[in-house]
Amino acid sequence: MRGELVGMICLRPLKVGQDACVGFAELANFAAVAGADEIVLVWETSDEATACPLPIVGPAPCLNMVLATRGGHVLHQFPYSEQLLSRNCEGWALVAPDWRPAPAPQPGGEPPPPI
Repeated sequence: MRGELVGMICLRPLKVGQDACVGFAELANFAAVAGADEIVLVWETSDEATACPLPIVGPAPCLNMVLATRGGHVLHQFPYSEQLLSRNCEGWALVAPDWRPAPAPQPGGEPPPPI
């Protein structure tokens, strides 16, 4: 607020499906209660689509960011590909992002529901 960071909120542990969609949408309540004049939202396309479950819209994999003020918002997208580094004994992959060219910022760009 007024150029000062008030806080950072991460989504609570959630269940895939409606619980995730409600959790994402309810994050807006925190900004409203705090009277925030600027909000930065960040999410990964595949994570959000898997959690809700929704079709993937736009580049994927992609790190997305929305900078929102009372005057409007701008959507920034940072697509990447995943470079496999290794796998552990349970099969989990350790990957590194290989950043791709980013599209131009999109003033008023539409984030996917329920963001």
